[in-house]
Amino acid sequence: MNQPEYILTLSCPDQRGIVHRVSGFLAEHGCNIIDSAQFGDQDEKRFFMRVHFAREDAAVSDERLRADFAQLGDALRMDWELRDAHYKPRVLLMVSKIGHCLNDLLFRYKSGLLPVEIPAIVSNHMDFYQLAASYNIPFHHLPLAAGAPDSAKLAQEARIAELLDTHQIDLVVLARYMQILSPELCARLKGKAINIHHSFLPSFKGAKPYAQAHQRGVKLIGATAHFVTGDLDEGPIIEQDVERVDHAMDADTLSAIGRDVECVVLARAVKWFVEHRILQNGHRTVIFK
Repeated sequence: MNQPEYILTLSCPDQRGIVHRVSGFLAEHGCNIIDSAQFGDQDEKRFFMRVHFAREDAAVSDERLRADFAQLGDALRMDWELRDAHYKPRVLLMVSKIGHCLNDLLFRYKSGLLPVEIPAIVSNHMDFYQLAASYNIPFHHLPLAAGAPDSAKLAQEARIAELLDTHQIDLVVLARYMQILSPELCARLKGKAINIHHSFLPSFKGAKPYAQAHQRGVKLIGATAHFVTGDLDEGPIIEQDVERVDHAMDADTLSAIGRDVECVVLARAVKWFVEHRILQNGHRTVIFK
């Protein structure tokens, strides 16, 4: 019989002996650490830790492990979560009319590179329903016309909320979904929604950012994946990357390079999330790679 494996993530006020007490707890409960990482934020005086371990003593039940650790968590004033390492988080993908990130994530999912379940895809357009069908994933067309009244937006988001509940969604990925989420939906999805955008924001706002970048002669282009908050494109940053470009490249070339960077950055962010490698630290993140 395979031994149950867990991923423990925690943060707490920094103090002496945290690693000793956590590792000692696991040893006393018949657990073997597979890998561990920790970080102490000297500015915030806060400690962060991720531990992947196996429960080798069959006499120690899952319930006892969690109940006993809760006591240690209370003693050290921890924010902590203990998850089944083999559970595949359930991800809802949202997209509009630009599909490179959606296509990339679906390929990684189908090929086993991304350990998730994708029970639904949501879009305000019909462009990618055939792509969804090719992966046998239900496609939900939830249109929202330009300039639609607030009542229409609330009705559309109510249907999104139904999907979140029906499919027990763990993570929402805005894979170039070009609608602004309401503050209420952002609040509901706090820490559970990831967005991708080009790193030109806020320097190049609006349509055709790569054309704007080309006109300004930029030398670097990139992308940023971040958590969704009520402040547009201001959520805690998870991952960023850049590619160097030059004067010989036209706007279409920049756009193609940018699409590739966006795919890679978003895929990294999603993978780190589903592997429980991201811990929020105020407006920043701690990433245990």
